[in-house]
Amino acid sequence: MKKLSLATKILIGLILGVIVGLFTPLDFATTFIKPFGDLFLRLIKMIIVPLVLASLVVGAASVGDVKKLGRIGGKTMAYYLLTSAFAVVVGLVMANILQPGAGLDIPVDATYEGREAPPIAAVLLDIIPENPVGAMVNASMLQIIAFALFLGIAITLVGERANPVKDFFDGLAEVMYKITGIVMAYAPIGVFGLIVPVVAKHGLDVLAPLAMVILAVYLGCFLHAAVVYSSAVKFLGKMNPLTYYKGIAPAALVAFTTCSSSGTLPVTIKCVEENLGISKEISSFCLPLGATVNMDGTAVYMGVCALFVAQVYGLDLSFSQQLTIVLVGTLASIGAAGVPGAGLIMLTMTLTAVNLPLEGVALVAGIDRILDMARTCVNVTGDTSCCVVVAASENDISISPESKVTA
Repeated sequence: MKKLSLATKILIGLILGVIVGLFTPLDFATTFIKPFGDLFLRLIKMIIVPLVLASLVVGAASVGDVKKLGRIGGKTMAYYLLTSAFAVVVGLVMANILQPGAGLDIPVDATYEGREAPPIAAVLLDIIPENPVGAMVNASMLQIIAFALFLGIAITLVGERANPVKDFFDGLAEVMYKITGIVMAYAPIGVFGLIVPVVAKHGLDVLAPLAMVILAVYLGCFLHAAVVYSSAVKFLGKMNPLTYYKGIAPAALVAFTTCSSSGTLPVTIKCVEENLGISKEISSFCLPLGATVNMDGTAVYMGVCALFVAQVYGLDLSFSQQLTIVLVGTLASIGAAGVPGAGLIMLTMTLTAVNLPLEGVALVAGIDRILDMARTCVNVTGDTSCCVVVAASENDISISPESKVTA
């Protein structure tokens, strides 16, 4: 009998979770089933910081050429910015076509406290940690990435005398990959434990009033992945899209249930290296960076929800205002942390930029978890597509001949 793949096991856990959640009381699901999901999240959080630090240091040090590292970094950031801009446009198009808030009479008596976007100088300065150990304790991913890059580049510049340091991080990375494999064996149970309480709480009837918003976000996320990522992988990455999606399926499913790009990172690294033949040199650089700064799914979500709020309040957004949403949505998505619920914070910044009432966020907040599942899945898919494109541009990808795109 053929052994089930990890992706199949996770999918089974997800489907069973939905079925069980529909017939399980919320109190029972929260008390007895949710802890299995919480354990999965804790296990993943346990390995994120050492895995990101070790893999990124090794990735930066393994390049061996600072100029090449800069070239890879430039390609990665350019790809992330470009696809994020596309994603916001896709969200706006979906909202304009489906009109999820048109004619919707929902009383908005709740309030949501928004956050002002910090000054750009403060954002840039905050990337550099005052205390690298403190950054690791607080899991400040951008600061950890910055410190790891400095460490990796310095190892390259020092040369042979730094080999013991490089070997230490190389060994640590291998140990973390092994721990990741152990944690992933538990993934199907963890996914089951995470999805049952969500379905038990929201059910299907509760989603009906906001079904058009959910449809618009999910359809937008699907189209963005099907068109933008498939095209990028096929024409720039020279890889068969079916091979690509099959290879990243476990990571996409874990992202869908955990709603955390950073939390899915160990699985993402495992998928692109083992299933797609991406070198550690590329994956250990692109993926930790992408889990922090690449939020295409969040960008789709912001485009849809901004127009939804405007439609609910009967406000018409001009073309220039929608253009502003594209710009702010792109930049805000880059700044979104890869943790559950971060998109809701980014949405308040987008609404503020076009003078829409922040109270409208209260409407979306009720179904944010449902929306978060789709946008995180797309976020992680975007990270992996960047990996394929950058690796192909550097001729640093090994896949079987049947997986390549034929001319």
